[in-house]
Amino acid sequence: MRAEGDQEEWTRHRREAIETKERALRAARDAEHEKATATIREGVARFEHAGIAPVPLRARPYRGGGTIRTSLTGWYLKQDRSLAVDREGRYYVLRVDGGLRARLRGATPAPGLAPLIVGRGARDGDTFLLEDLLEMRLQDPVPA
Repeated sequence: MRAEGDQEEWTRHRREAIETKERALRAARDAEHEKATATIREGVARFEHAGIAPVPLRARPYRGGGTIRTSLTGWYLKQDRSLAVDREGRYYVLRVDGGLRARLRGATPAPGLAPLIVGRGARDGDTFLLEDLLEMRLQDPVPA
């Protein structure tokens, strides 16, 4: 009996520890998103002040080639047009399902959580501070 009670106690403590860690990670991610969104909004204001007009954004399909029209307008963050921001300061990874419906009607990617370090953990090794990436696009915008 005692060993069974110890096992249940250990399991309960372990579950509580995991839940606490998940809450802390979620809070950190939300705080980072908040700071990044403020940085994006400052960048958007600078784009507009510099006269850099937003462009219609296109997304790439997960599979296959070409691009897919979206209902979004904004500014590309990377030359490869994989990331963008819109006027409201939302951050987009421009990848969508490339099915026939999307190719005919277009797609609307959902905004994602904005990071302060863009590309962290990516396989290509291209990582940028968000503020540096916004500055690069201010100096060298990606055309439509």
